[in-house]
Amino acid sequence: MRCPCRKRSESVTYAACCEPLHDDRSIAPTAEALMRSRYSAFALKKADYLLATWHPSTRPARLDVTPGQEWLLLRVLAHETEGDKATVTFDARSRTGGASHLLEETSRFVRENGRWFYVDGDVKRG
Repeated sequence: MRCPCRKRSESVTYAACCEPLHDDRSIAPTAEALMRSRYSAFALKKADYLLATWHPSTRPARLDVTPGQEWLLLRVLAHETEGDKATVTFDARSRTGGASHLLEETSRFVRENGRWFYVDGDVKRG
């Protein structure tokens, strides 16, 4: 199976990409890798992984993934790392009940004890 975080033209498998992160067999080496794994977790409805990789200072008590939402495409537009802080700018396309959606966000990440965590993000409003 192709990894959800990759373009259809890429042959990177889920087993070689995000699955080891989702199964806690490895940790994301970069904030971009964590962001990609979180996108895949949304696509595969892995709410526990999303919560585990969310920084405790901003983590919600629970997370409900949208039923019937199909994630279609992820494009990483930019990423910057400065020490233990990073940003990743991306857009992601999804479909719910026949309606298409575009999410454009610059996400903030922090590394603590060697692990990257999602902190929050600025969503671009159309």
